[in-house]
Amino acid sequence: MNAINNNAQTYDYVIVGGGSAGSILAARLSEDPNVTVCVLEAGRSDLRPYVRIPSGFVKTLTQPEITWQFKTEPSDGSGGRKISTTQGRVIGGSSSINGMMIVRGQPGDFDNWESLGNRGWGYKDVLPYFSRSERYTGKCSENGVRGQSGPIPVTPMDWFHPISETFIDAAVAAGHKRNPDYNSGDQEGVGYFQRTIENGFRVSAAVAFLAPALKRGNVALHSGVRAQRILFEGKRAVGVGFIRRQGGEETVVKARREVIVSAGTANTARLLQLSGVGPATLLSQLGVKVVHELPGVGENLGDHYSARMVMRARRGTTTLNEMARGVRLGWQIMRWLAKKPSVLTLTPSQAHLFCKSSPEVETPDLQCVFVPGSYKEGKHYVLDDYPGVTGGWWQHRPLSRGYVRARSKDVFEDPIIQPNYLSHSVDQEVMVAGMKIIRGLLHSSTLAKYLEEETVPGVDVSTDEKMLDFCKSNGSTGYHLVGTARMGPKSDPTAVVDDSLRVHGLENLRVIDASIMPAITSGNTYAATLMIAEKGADLIRGIRA
Repeated sequence: MNAINNNAQTYDYVIVGGGSAGSILAARLSEDPNVTVCVLEAGRSDLRPYVRIPSGFVKTLTQPEITWQFKTEPSDGSGGRKISTTQGRVIGGSSSINGMMIVRGQPGDFDNWESLGNRGWGYKDVLPYFSRSERYTGKCSENGVRGQSGPIPVTPMDWFHPISETFIDAAVAAGHKRNPDYNSGDQEGVGYFQRTIENGFRVSAAVAFLAPALKRGNVALHSGVRAQRILFEGKRAVGVGFIRRQGGEETVVKARREVIVSAGTANTARLLQLSGVGPATLLSQLGVKVVHELPGVGENLGDHYSARMVMRARRGTTTLNEMARGVRLGWQIMRWLAKKPSVLTLTPSQAHLFCKSSPEVETPDLQCVFVPGSYKEGKHYVLDDYPGVTGGWWQHRPLSRGYVRARSKDVFEDPIIQPNYLSHSVDQEVMVAGMKIIRGLLHSSTLAKYLEEETVPGVDVSTDEKMLDFCKSNGSTGYHLVGTARMGPKSDPTAVVDDSLRVHGLENLRVIDASIMPAITSGNTYAATLMIAEKGADLIRGIRA
């Protein structure tokens, strides 16, 4: 391993990753004009139409120049398939390519974190940090849980389709309550998603946090670089070595105070491992010298595994499939240019239903979604040639766990990602229950005036066994990778960081991103990642909310 360059540029903090968490950390830490921050980001500029225009997310997922084109390992739960689990490799990270939907999760998620030995991570503790980031423009309840002055706009849906409204009516008729704000602390019910969209554009963490921070003059951004090792003097992290191209010369930046790893769940685990922090057996196989053995690095991988059903709409019905083509698309573009509601500002799903898989469940364990459009089977976001709608579902809190492991010492070689989808019997049961709930709504008399035929998977997939096989063979990632640097007390042999997000057994090294989640949240993980970064910044600065 190369020696440490004593002439390297030195900053107070070196942050690996300019994504969702890294953007917030750079902004909050640099509020002190006497502090210097260096951000290392593998991606490049986010000034791209497909990034800034909300509906462009369907294009970003297939663009390797701005994404990590990661694939999972085959498993029985995925029908023996490798599944694309694309992550952001661009300024702003996954906040620049995600579905822009804000779902905090349930209060019990964070109370559970605290019960696992993580002091200060209960719902009452993290709530101020959820509120700090957001500028919620919807109707606020009286309990004061929504932020109204943060950098990230959280806006209500402003474009509506009659089929989406009818889907909500069908859910209400089935006994589900209409919930105007699922982020209020009461998640259960049906309604429309809240989005990080303002004036027709995506507002990523980079736009809201990193870009303003860069104007202060005490934040340096190195883009298009790959961190390949954390530098240590004994057990103390002192800097990061990075390269610009495969096989290129290493450049070193040093940290006076701390190195902060915010590279995302897959890359964070890999970087720690390649730096000599992780399971000793794995490090030996990679030919990496052990700096500090931590068996939990790369373990505890969690993700939301989702599946979808498609219904053909009746002849004459106009869905997104028609509106996103030809003259109709031109009209929608004109509306967008005029800053009017348009399909160009849609998120991947329009309506939500947070519900229970069975009456015995205490809180919702399913997230169901609906969009008045459909994609061709086996095609990645290619619209069907006929009018159609989609209903999707996933289990909130899956018990299946997997791992991330470096494949080699080459940071240009993708890591091994094995989520072990649907390996737990409870996960299988909940997925089948979710399919029954969605099917019941799509085939309801309320929606019958719009919908006529189930095309995916088809009504012949009717038994529990066939439905489970369908989920295994046709399901996909939620892109919500978490857990590979699990937060927990030192007594927990699987824990990687403590409740101050400091890596166990090492000095001046923290992990602050979705990888620290000890258990996955009940819903999309973006909002919780922002919260973790906000709280992490205060932990570094010694501030209590």
